[in-house]
Amino acid sequence: MKFGPRRNVEPEINVTSLIDVVLLLVMFFMVSTTFQQDGRLKVLLPESSAQPEQRPVDAVVILITADGAYRVNDRALVNRSPETLRAALEKVAGNARGQPITIRADARATHQAVVTAMDIAGRVGFAQVNIATVNQQPGG
Repeated sequence: MKFGPRRNVEPEINVTSLIDVVLLLVMFFMVSTTFQQDGRLKVLLPESSAQPEQRPVDAVVILITADGAYRVNDRALVNRSPETLRAALEKVAGNARGQPITIRADARATHQAVVTAMDIAGRVGFAQVNIATVNQQPGG
């Protein structure tokens, strides 16, 4: 018997068809995927079932309009800057910073406008900041 040297033949694996199938799957999933559009989320406004408290006559109220303008105790401010809001709050409150302050924001007002008003009220020295809500309707 004659045993000669064995040839080491590397097996070939043809992956061309595998790549074709994977690319077809990727394209199928890309076409069939639905993309979420976070800009179209509906946000429910806060509601309260409790009876509203009667606020004192001398309480400070910050009203935020739909376009982001501020009003302090029903007086419109000159502009929308935080410094103007701070000056108006300091003028209205005087030395009585222990009284509650209520923020009444329009439903279409930006979140940033509300947060800015809360931040300014806290920096001026108001410890009790309330946010006005609408009453929840019975059965709804």
